[in-house]
Amino acid sequence: MLRSPFRLLRALTAPLLLVLAAAAHAQTYPTKPIRMIVSFPAGGPSDLLGRALIQKLTEQLGQNIVADNRVGAGGNLGIALAAKAVPDGYTILITSPTIAISPSLYAHLDYDAARDLAPVARLASIQNVLLVHPSVPVKTLKEFIALARVHPGKLNYGSGGPGTTNHLANELLISLTKINMVHIPYKGATIATLALIGGEVDEVIVSVASVLPLIQSAKVRAVAVLSEKRVATLPNVPTAKEAGVDDFVMPIWYAMFAPAVTPRDIVTRLNAEINRALEAPDLRERLTAAGVDPWPGTPDDLAQLVKKETARFAAIAKKAGLRAE
Repeated sequence: MLRSPFRLLRALTAPLLLVLAAAAHAQTYPTKPIRMIVSFPAGGPSDLLGRALIQKLTEQLGQNIVADNRVGAGGNLGIALAAKAVPDGYTILITSPTIAISPSLYAHLDYDAARDLAPVARLASIQNVLLVHPSVPVKTLKEFIALARVHPGKLNYGSGGPGTTNHLANELLISLTKINMVHIPYKGATIATLALIGGEVDEVIVSVASVLPLIQSAKVRAVAVLSEKRVATLPNVPTAKEAGVDDFVMPIWYAMFAPAVTPRDIVTRLNAEINRALEAPDLRERLTAAGVDPWPGTPDDLAQLVKKETARFAAIAKKAGLRAE
């Protein structure tokens, strides 16, 4: 009985000690290099984003951040690896809409995003553009849709593979306009773009940042951007809405996650440092010049984005008749 007061004191102070320990951990974090798993291949605007962010965060945190490109299974290999990592703040993940698309396309994933990953921060968005080969006799989205209706099943489009944003963007267009096109999948959007240049396919939807030189040299023709407003680097190309197709919006966004149960204070610290980096004038200028739009926000902003996008992609996949395999 005499030890009861001590037990009570210990019960009352234990939570406080845990809070203080977590706060101290966050203040000293990081004390060693951080591994950043990147679920998309090197090259292109996504790689630019990763490298630029690594450089800035290394400066701010005073520790090296090492990129670990893990490509495979449609981007899910890297996501699963991060989901199974030790939740100590020394493994983080950069990924794309893959994390919201995959639940509709894969019946068995090695992770559950809601259960196994902690949202850290939104990073950036890149707008998509619908391109046609110069031999396709259209200059506007309305003309392209009219041509597809006159010749159902004759036009084809290339993509970076089943389940990629450039695949689902075209399926969204087909659903919205009731046209009929043939899907030609490739092993990456870059290869699909090369196929467009070579005349193997009639149309592709890819990021503006990756094809600006091709548009400027007239190797491909830009028909419409799939964004809410016009893109600064393509001021003369209308949005799909301006061209008469509402709800045809499909950006590529990037975000950072950590393994679930990563200490909240560390997630908060990472979020603050990422937002600080994205708001830095030099990094912002570097990204926007490449067609990458910084998109800072809170962990809850990212959680809501993933929830909303998962539902949207599920609806697109269902309308397109895509089944989880």
